[in-house]
This record gives sequence, C-alpha cells and structure tokens, in this order.
Amino acid sequence: MRTDDALVALAALAHPTRLAAFRLLVQHEPGGLSTGQLAEDFGLTQSTFSTHLAVLVKAGLIMSEKRGRQMIQRANISALRDLMLFLAKDCCQGRAELCEPLLAELTCC
Repeated sequence: MRTDDALVALAALAHPTRLAAFRLLVQHEPGGLSTGQLAEDFGLTQSTFSTHLAVLVKAGLIMSEKRGRQMIQRANISALRDLMLFLAKDCCQGRAELCEPLLAELTCC
C-alpha cells in the first residue's frame, strides 16, 4: 500500500459514523448489509448515509453490489489487511516477538 492510499483510507475512517459503519460491515462479512439497513441502524436518511458510504467506497474500504432491488455494502477485507500491514509492517524493528501480543489479541476473538 502506498502512503497516499493509506492516508485516504485513514481520513475516511476519521469520522465516527464512517468508522462505526466500516466496523459493522467487517462484522457482517461475507454477507454484508443493505444500505437501508445501515442507514436505519445509524438513524440517518439513506441520502445522508450514502454520502458516508461514498467516502468509504472512494477510499476502497467498502464495495457495493446489487442484489435484486437492494444495494449491499461489504467491507473490503483485502483493503483492511493492506492498511493494517502498512501500519504494522515496520513495527518493532523487525522483531516479530514484540508483535506477538497484538497477534494473540487478534486470534483470541
């Protein structure tokens, strides 16, 4: 991942609604959630929520797909992985044992 791409992704996640929506979509992988369900969960109109989704789509963090009459939003797990690797790649000067607590935290849940 390039630094510019990481900055776009981090900026997209730097809003409480977008961060919460992305985290919710990650929890609902691989099925995703409809735009209507997301808007309802956040108490927003679909048009207002669509603005937030557009930022996440532009950042490559979510993908939209049409299923029948509904638009389903899904987290782009590959983009999440790339962002996490970008942030942690040079962690601890290459000493993997220092990252073990982080990995243990991820695998325990």
